[in-house]
Amino acid sequence: MFDLKKYEFWFIVGSQDLYGEETLKQVEANVRIMAQDFAGDPLLPGTVVLKPVAITPQVIKRLFAEANASENCAGIITWMHTFSPSKMWIQGLALNHKPILHLHTQFNREIPWDSIDMDFMNLNQAAHGDREHGHIYARMRLNRKIVAGFWKDSDVRRRIGVWMRAAAARLDGTNSVVVRLGDNMREVAVTEGDKVEAQIKFGWQVNTWGIGDLVERYKSVSDGAAENLVKEFADRYAFSPDVQQGGKSRQALLEQVKIEIALKALLEAEHAGAFTTNFQDLHGLPQLPGFAAQRLMEQGYGFGGEGDWKQSMLLHVAKVMASGLPGGVSFMEDYTYHFAPGEEAALGAHMLEVCPSIAGEKPRIEVHPLGIGGKAPPARLVFDAVPGAAVLATIIDMGNRFRMIINEVEGIKISHEMPRLPVARALWKPYPSLTGAAESWILAGGTHHSVYSTALTSEYFRDWAEMMDIECVLIGRETNPDRLREELRWGESYWNSRI
Repeated sequence: MFDLKKYEFWFIVGSQDLYGEETLKQVEANVRIMAQDFAGDPLLPGTVVLKPVAITPQVIKRLFAEANASENCAGIITWMHTFSPSKMWIQGLALNHKPILHLHTQFNREIPWDSIDMDFMNLNQAAHGDREHGHIYARMRLNRKIVAGFWKDSDVRRRIGVWMRAAAARLDGTNSVVVRLGDNMREVAVTEGDKVEAQIKFGWQVNTWGIGDLVERYKSVSDGAAENLVKEFADRYAFSPDVQQGGKSRQALLEQVKIEIALKALLEAEHAGAFTTNFQDLHGLPQLPGFAAQRLMEQGYGFGGEGDWKQSMLLHVAKVMASGLPGGVSFMEDYTYHFAPGEEAALGAHMLEVCPSIAGEKPRIEVHPLGIGGKAPPARLVFDAVPGAAVLATIIDMGNRFRMIINEVEGIKISHEMPRLPVARALWKPYPSLTGAAESWILAGGTHHSVYSTALTSEYFRDWAEMMDIECVLIGRETNPDRLREELRWGESYWNSRI
């Protein structure tokens, strides 16, 4: 679990010096009450830091400059308690590099019909002030999230919390590395991409380490160290008979645990948040990392199979956003369809690497032949994903930009036994339908790899994409593939105009 409280969200409230000292004192008193109330709300995972009321261009410019320089500031929340002329904000906004949430609210929930006068109107005129403030964002073509509603309402707090999690993931990305163990799978297009542009856009350093770097660490890990770690698994996983102490496949499990220990040490040494493997480059390893990759995902690392560094990156982003929330996040791959009328669904899995955070029951450690990669039968966790609302998301490189594609889905219970498919798997009904979702996903250029989450909704991914200033395509209940085709064409014009 990630500590999201270390991320600060500066609360900057706008006013001006024309209303007199008494009005400004009341503004300051009100926003202190709001900030204190925000601080105790579990829906807001970050730390709200109240800043001085912004009443002059000089104060505003200084606040944004300080925010840019702060390593802990993940985002800025603005609100205009009174009217705040937006030209005062131009220099500060032009400097800003932090995500912004424009909160459109007012301190009082209701109009005091019997006592309302012009003093009250001047003090509580966010309906006026926030429109002026919003205009300058639109005029300057600045990305921001707008949340309107009474500041104590739970849905307002929930939406602020979603944005906070996305902003925390953005800041985390500026300090992280993707360790690519070898290159991506040969002849595959979707796992390619511009790694320099990725660092410019997302902040992630995407670099390559030879598989030998991992092998050297693996060779130094003893069976005893692996056995000690296995002891910690007793309450977390079920053991098939052959991997229990003295079982014929016990050593296969220990080999995976040794890979996990070695790989985690490499990731920690490189300050990495994500990694990739490739079954075409396993020289010196006894098995393809399966159980090891599942375990590391469970601990918050991003992962991408076949060298897919973009999905490993996105998976770690999702892990940060989902920290502390019920549900899970996993690497996923579309495998096969169920076209039975009225039961249409997609079955997702991977060769081995699906994160147990999405499991609907206690995962079971098993060892079976893989049939690919030319290595010994690997240990892996086998389980069915928990049913319920979920989302699939992927990032693709369109050549001149990155595009995120999101599909809202409903995870469904797997009612049939699959004794000859010993892998972790998920079954879902995509929206708007299996065929509509598949056509839309393919039309948008979506990959066969994705991030599957039962903890997050499309709003989280969309907020993060907005902060990253990348294209975002949402496929949901109301999506029509024909309409989406036109929208993608319109998007081409928009994004090409920004090159």
